[in-house]
Amino acid sequence: MNVTRHFSDTRTEQGRVRFLLASGRVCLIAEGPGWHHRSAHDTLSEAATFLAVLPHLGGELYGQALDELEHQLEFERSFPGAA
Repeated sequence: MNVTRHFSDTRTEQGRVRFLLASGRVCLIAEGPGWHHRSAHDTLSEAATFLAVLPHLGGELYGQALDELEHQLEFERSFPGAA
C-alpha cells in the first residue's frame, strides 16, 4: 500500500510549499499566483536544497518553508514514533 504523508505544509500570501513523503521519496510541491512546481527527490535535504533554485519562490515563503521543515524535523527527532 502506497501511503502519502504530508510532512510539512507552509502557506503565506506568496504561495504554498509542501513536502510529501511517499514510497521512500520526497515530493516537493510549490505554488503561487501564476506558477506551480512539482518534483520528486531522494531525501528531504535534496528537496529543500532544490527549493532554493525555484525562480518564482519569494524569500518570505522560502524562509518560512525551511523554518517549518526544520521544526517538523526537530519534532520527529523528539518523538520518533509520533507520526
